[in-house]
Amino acid sequence: MLDGHVLVDAHTHPARLATLKRAWHDWAADFGDADALGRVYDAEGAVVPARFGELLDAEGVDVVLMFSEYSPKATGIQPIEDLLPLAAHDPARMRLVANLNPHLHFPVAEEVERQLGLGAVALKLHPVHGGFPANERALYPAYEVCRDRGVPVVVHCGTSSFPGSMNGYADPVLLDEVLRDFPTLNLVLAHGGRGWWYDAAAFLALSRETVWIELSGLPPRRLPEYYARHDFARLSRRFIFGTDWPGVPGIASNARAVADLCPDEETAALALGGNALRVYHLD
Repeated sequence: MLDGHVLVDAHTHPARLATLKRAWHDWAADFGDADALGRVYDAEGAVVPARFGELLDAEGVDVVLMFSEYSPKATGIQPIEDLLPLAAHDPARMRLVANLNPHLHFPVAEEVERQLGLGAVALKLHPVHGGFPANERALYPAYEVCRDRGVPVVVHCGTSSFPGSMNGYADPVLLDEVLRDFPTLNLVLAHGGRGWWYDAAAFLALSRETVWIELSGLPPRRLPEYYARHDFARLSRRFIFGTDWPGVPGIASNARAVADLCPDEETAALALGGNALRVYHLD
C-alpha cells in the first residue's frame, strides 16, 4: 500500500542484463536509479527475487507486472522464461506479461497460449520495437485468444529512441480496426500516445469503455499539458499507473505525483491500482 492506496506498477522490465543491447543499458543508466539497480541485480546480471521484493516493499508496491520482450532489432530478446524465478518467488505479487512478435512466433495463437500457460495475465505487443503494425492481420489469432479468455492486450503507443525502432507503428489510430473487430477486448495504451499521439490516445480512451491510458514513461507533472485538449478529470479515471522500471528514478514518487493530479481520492485509487486490478483480473 502507498498512502492508503493499493499500488500496482503495471509496466516493468526486470530483464536479465545479458539479453539486452547496449542502448537498453544506457537508457536504464540515464533515467533510472543506479543504486536501486545495484541492489536488485546479482553479479551475473540477473534480478534476485528477494531483492526485487525488498525494492517493491520500500516503494509500497502491492503488485508488479513484469514484461518480457522479443525485439531483436531494438532492445534484444528478453524471454518470458527469465521471469519465471521472480513469479515463483512471489506469485501473488510478481505477475508475468506475455509478449509476441509475429516475425518470430508462428502460429501466434499457440505462442500466446503457451505464455498464458506460464501464468501471464496479459499480452504485450510492441509494434515499434518489433517492426509490425498493431492492425497486422497475422496478429488476429492472438487477439482472438485474448478476447475469448478475457485477457487484456497492452500495446506500445508512443515514440521510442532505441536504435532500430519504427515509430510510425506507434500511432494509436492503427488500433481503430482492432477495436472495431474485437469490441469486447480490453486494450491498454502503454505510454499513452507519447510523442505525437496524446490526442488520439485520449480520444480512444474517452470514447471506448475498453481502452485505457497507461502512464509508463510519462513525467506525471506534464500529464495535464499532454492531455490539455481533453477533460483531464474524466480522463484520469481511465489511467493505469506504470513506471517503465528500471527507467524511472522512483516508483513511489511517481505514484504520489500521479495521485496529486487526480481530482479526488476515488480517482487516485483507480489510477494507482483499482483500474489495473480490474483490467488485469488481479486477485
